[in-house]
Amino acid sequence: MNAVKFLTLAAALLLATSNVASAADKDVPPLELVQTIAFKGVDGTLDHLAVDAKGGRLFVANKANNTLDVVDLKAGKLLRQIPDQGKVSGVSFNAELDMVYVGNGAGVCNGIDAKEYKVVFSTPCEKADNVYYHSGNKMVYVQHGETVSVLDAKTGEVKATIAVGGPVKEFRVDKKANKLFINVGKPNCIAVIDLVKNEVAARFPLTMTDSNGPLAYDNKAGLLFVGCGGKKPMIIAVDAKSGKELANVEIPAGIDNLHFDSKRNRLYASCGDGAVAVVEKKDDKYVVIANVATPKKSKTSIFNGGLDRLFVAVPKQEGKDGPEVRVYEAKPKIEAAPATPKP
Repeated sequence: MNAVKFLTLAAALLLATSNVASAADKDVPPLELVQTIAFKGVDGTLDHLAVDAKGGRLFVANKANNTLDVVDLKAGKLLRQIPDQGKVSGVSFNAELDMVYVGNGAGVCNGIDAKEYKVVFSTPCEKADNVYYHSGNKMVYVQHGETVSVLDAKTGEVKATIAVGGPVKEFRVDKKANKLFINVGKPNCIAVIDLVKNEVAARFPLTMTDSNGPLAYDNKAGLLFVGCGGKKPMIIAVDAKSGKELANVEIPAGIDNLHFDSKRNRLYASCGDGAVAVVEKKDDKYVVIANVATPKKSKTSIFNGGLDRLFVAVPKQEGKDGPEVRVYEAKPKIEAAPATPKP
């Protein structure tokens, strides 16, 4: 075989292999259901979740039951229910102290020892909702009403109170920049909070929607993603430096949580209308590449990039003994980049 024929054959084989791989990628669903975990509870709402990746646990705000539910992910079963968590809503896990923080709508933020499952502190926070533990400054941020309270992660002592100037919704933290981005209603905007001064440093008006809610953040690209309900459910991409609205994409109704998957450069939006919308950027547009069917009102979720898992909370369905958590694996599988060896 001469050189020209050999190169032609090699090119053809390479093209065929590429086409097969491309076709295979297209056939892989972006989310695959790999586990369903049933637990106890009455009819009603499940709220936010938090993951203990190292300990293999999932914490679920079982609002209808007024309990914080602890799930063993390896065994696929309920470990226990921590009672007296009135109108439990926000949940955040601190792996360093092995503590979980719970925002209760009844009016407190509880810090709970995740070894013994006992309440360590209970700090008054009227209508407490979303909670976030900042591992950089060892503080807990609690959203309640038009305020964000800053608590000491060990003691629950209030270190600062930040008036946001409107009904506060979900937030995300940029640890390197020491900023907190938070969705605010009436008027609809993203407030940028300086975590050194504990004050609002800027506001980004949202003109594409009148119903902003959940928030996701791509810190590498400097992009915020705003989940919107109302008459025109959508996700809006916003420049995190300038506040400019860049693009939007329509999604199913009832969004409650929104997550960015940095490995696959995509978004997962859990929507109460009965779907998880999977969104990717194609050229200069964002498109829904799949709507993964879920039961109605399954609107809260948490994504863990280290585990490549999306956990979706499913309220009690007809014929079931209680609610459940559905666990989806993100596809295709992408191995983490190997660490660069030291010289």
